[in-house]
Amino acid sequence: MALYDGALQNVIDAFAALPGIGPKGAQRVAFYLLSADDSQVQNLAESIVELKRKIRFCDICGNICESSPCAICSDPRRDSTQLCVVQEAKDVMTIEGTHEFHGLYHVLGGAINPMSGVRPQDLRVAQLVKRLGSHGALTIDESMSTPQSSGGIYSSAAPKASPASADESQDPQGAAMRDVPPVQEVILALNPDIEGDATATYLSGLLSSTGITVTKLASGLPVGSDLEYADEMTLARALAGRRRV
Repeated sequence: MALYDGALQNVIDAFAALPGIGPKGAQRVAFYLLSADDSQVQNLAESIVELKRKIRFCDICGNICESSPCAICSDPRRDSTQLCVVQEAKDVMTIEGTHEFHGLYHVLGGAINPMSGVRPQDLRVAQLVKRLGSHGALTIDESMSTPQSSGGIYSSAAPKASPASADESQDPQGAAMRDVPPVQEVILALNPDIEGDATATYLSGLLSSTGITVTKLASGLPVGSDLEYADEMTLARALAGRRRV
């Protein structure tokens, strides 16, 4: 049963449906908007409409932008020999915030998750392979873009790497990318969970025969933490990734 009438309850329900906002938080936002200036509420509504109208995904990397290619792909100062693969567009800004990476990005749009029905075909894996193939590294067969009815994500229906063909060199995007040095390293910056690990394993296997160096982010103890508060998995990864000092 609705607690409030009409428009107020509709706003509460709309905010409660957003991630990270519960019923109580949605109620607080709705009552705040009731007391806010009309101009503030109007600006909020217009910014949301403008967000859906203007924001798109970069045709090259999949990052969010207002015009494609995005600012990162268009920046000639970026190191085109390094390609950082992330799950979501928001991960790009997280890595950019470190000011340590100066290469290019590729957004997969998620991670392999068989329990939720997310397969390699549902991610931007084919686009990743195409970017590497434009440098003569590899191509991918058509099964990547066609959902498979059976066999699982690691079955024979999975894509296979092969030398790039002459026909693909006619692609405009590929022609533009031939003007820059080819990718030498693919960095898998995926979430350190089951889905991220499965995706990293899949991609590393796919790219293993290309001659491109495939690396992944190191994982371990956060700076300033105590060993007694570390979970077993984090501590195990820190031990496995130890290095000489």
